[in-house]
Amino acid sequence: MAALLLRPVGRYCLHGHLSPQLCIRNWSLPMAMSIGHRGTGVALSAGVSLFGLSALLLPGNFESHLELVKSLSLGPVLIHSAKFALAFPLTYHTWNGVRHLMWDLGKGLKIPQLTQSGVAVLVLSVLSSLGLAAM
Repeated sequence: MAALLLRPVGRYCLHGHLSPQLCIRNWSLPMAMSIGHRGTGVALSAGVSLFGLSALLLPGNFESHLELVKSLSLGPVLIHSAKFALAFPLTYHTWNGVRHLMWDLGKGLKIPQLTQSGVAVLVLSVLSSLGLAAM
């Protein structure tokens, strides 16, 4: 999906409209993770805001909405997938935030260390999300 959305940008770059320095064709892991960190921050902020607004505007209380979801009789695979989808942005943003704090201390700034810490953040995020979804 993202490739389809970014295709016009790539064509624009290939036709010489922008300098090659601005058109990065191969994204590095730290660059992609930085964009993901910002994206999960926006998603978490929007999610908390929408949850708060829904608590103010929708009739009923949280228990009644929870009973509505339970009455749908959704399968366990769908429920655990939804829980994982809700937990992953939180865990990814948290672990990547710890990584950024380590960078603020001046540690792990060399390219091999960036890649290793990036892989560690991804693994920890998936494992943490699976653990939270299993609760």
